[in-house]
Amino acid sequence: MANRTLSIWKRLSSWPAGKWLFSRLVCWKAPYFSSISPRFVELAPGHAVVRMRKRRKVTNHIGTVHAIAMCNLAEIGAGTMTDVTVPSHMRWIPRGMTVEYVAKAGTDLVADVKIDPLPSFEEAADIPVEVEVSDTNDQVVFRAIITMWVTPKS
Repeated sequence: MANRTLSIWKRLSSWPAGKWLFSRLVCWKAPYFSSISPRFVELAPGHAVVRMRKRRKVTNHIGTVHAIAMCNLAEIGAGTMTDVTVPSHMRWIPRGMTVEYVAKAGTDLVADVKIDPLPSFEEAADIPVEVEVSDTNDQVVFRAIITMWVTPKS
């Protein structure tokens, strides 16, 4: 799947509205993420950038982006980036997530997702995926470490 996801990204991302279409395809595969209407901006092994607009449906009672909406943004970015990073003989699943809410999120958001350094993927391992979410003023509002359990396929 990893190579397939990356090849679809490479093909679609150069088209007009291709990044939007790719983002919709990811949400079709994992429908829960449609709630935040994410938009992939960059996707490569070890790195991704995903945006989310601040709209009423993702806000809380004080008018800022809801904490769980930011968790969803982090998870879709981390999962898709992990999918294009692990070799085809390996599989992955999120094992845990540690989050830090740094500031109120009052604007559109951008998640920068990375695995650094890239592991060898030779055996089963917990792989930490770092996510930093910033607002339109480049202020970090949220950080997460998502632990991906990567194992050989049976």
